Amino acid sequence: MKSIGLYPCVRIDTASVPAAGQAGAVLLAETIRVTGLDRELSAALSPWRKPLSHHDPGKIITDLAISLAVGGDCLSDLAVIRAEPGLFGPVASDATVSRLITVLGADPDTVVKAIAMARKTTRLRAWGLAGDNAPTAGINPAHPLIIDLDATLVTAHSDKEHAAPTFKKGYGFHPLCAFADHGSSGTGEPLVIMLRPGNAGSNTASDHQQVIAAALDQAGLGPRPGRKVLIRIDGAGATHQTVETLVRRRVSYSVGFTLPMDTASLYQLIPDHVWTPAYDSAGGIRAGADVAEFTGIMDLSGWPAGMRVIVRRERPHPGAQLRFDDVDGYRLTAFATNTSHGQLADLELRHRRRARCEDRIRNAKDTGLTNLPLHGFGQNRIWCQLVAIAAELLAWTGLLALPDHQARRWEPKRLRLRLFQTPAVLARHARHTVLHISARHAWASVIISAATALRALPAPAG
Repeated sequence: MKSIGLYPCVRIDTASVPAAGQAGAVLLAETIRVTGLDRELSAALSPWRKPLSHHDPGKIITDLAISLAVGGDCLSDLAVIRAEPGLFGPVASDATVSRLITVLGADPDTVVKAIAMARKTTRLRAWGLAGDNAPTAGINPAHPLIIDLDATLVTAHSDKEHAAPTFKKGYGFHPLCAFADHGSSGTGEPLVIMLRPGNAGSNTASDHQQVIAAALDQAGLGPRPGRKVLIRIDGAGATHQTVETLVRRRVSYSVGFTLPMDTASLYQLIPDHVWTPAYDSAGGIRAGADVAEFTGIMDLSGWPAGMRVIVRRERPHPGAQLRFDDVDGYRLTAFATNTSHGQLADLELRHRRRARCEDRIRNAKDTGLTNLPLHGFGQNRIWCQLVAIAAELLAWTGLLALPDHQARRWEPKRLRLRLFQTPAVLARHARHTVLHISARHAWASVIISAATALRALPAPAG
């Protein structure tokens, strides 16, 4: 029948055709190959492989990570990867995957430690392949590696182990995360995702200390790397124990600071000419915002020596409701740092760019963290490791395959739409499998150039 609509009327059926629906995700498989992630996970998880088993636990974990990277949010979404054996090889059944996660979840401490070691080795190899584009390339006290810490809330929609009421009157979990910042040129990558019950405190010093130690270990710079590492935390990190931990580890820090009750009196002690203009996110002058140092007029006894407190004042935006702690119509916020050099406005802008961590958390939630799908707490700890690996794959693919392209800054949703969910045709030619991507696809050249860059990198020997 003749169509009277604005779109063509297409007949639909099923047939055994050599087509691939997730062709662009081959870039993730190539990243796994050149970084050796599959081999590292295979070796790390070998104690949990049953004799005569057909599927390697390391391969199952990387397959699950790929499924999260392309948009999955539960174990059964692995079916999308299983449907593409020409791209990803044999993929375990749902029953096999479920049994593995159950076994790993029964010994979560040992498993998480083993996976973390595999991730660390792979990360250092990926950063080595990246050369000058690596986040650790040329780091020094003036240009440090930046590690951001932040917590987030994950809602549980059913009764799961250790799910609990949260401080925002919700119900679920309260994981604490650490991310390596790639600056404005990349999306950054997760170093640690520590799952905690929903009633875990936002400023629990012991949790921050554990995550800081694990993040420094993942970065491969030692437990006391010095000022070539900067750790940024919001106000939840402004505890004496956390700041003392940062001092003992000799890192630079920039931590949100809660102003005392007599802030209004302290504010009056700062002459107007002391306030200097603050910067906006692009480094230009921010109208109506200024910064000044309060270190000399505050009682900082009990805090580590060398700690500075820098305050930002800003007129609330039109329509904002004034708060009781606003002073002379200004909203005051502060942070503490041990950086002794640099303009105040530069230090304040550096701290405010910690907001990029919120983007990293949002991306992680778009890569499987928005809902923990399993019941057991140990199993969901393994799930958090899958989320971390998936987010790392996205970051390493951009770092190694597209270091100078805008696609390195694309968030998961855009990567899936433009690259990963690209249809293609599989063909055999001269004993090789060839992936034919349509020349009409708007981002075909990006996929080809990324694949070429990855194929040019040396894979681990052995």
